[in-house]
Amino acid sequence: MINATELYAAPLAGANWHKSKYTANNGQCVELAPVPALPAVAIRDSKNLQIPPIRTSNHSMQHFAAALLAGGLVAV
Repeated sequence: MINATELYAAPLAGANWHKSKYTANNGQCVELAPVPALPAVAIRDSKNLQIPPIRTSNHSMQHFAAALLAGGLVAV
């Protein structure tokens, strides 16, 4: 298990950010990057890079993606 201190201490300088291949080219995208040396991912808003990226473990991201695919998350 990764603790928050360790997760947010990892530098993201030079991170390899990725957008979905399904993203429209309108600058309103979510980007993901692996967190160096940790089994974790960073997530940022491509239109507002001043906001620091959030970070989560690969395990948590996999559960989130599975819930999205299964329709288990509903916008309110």
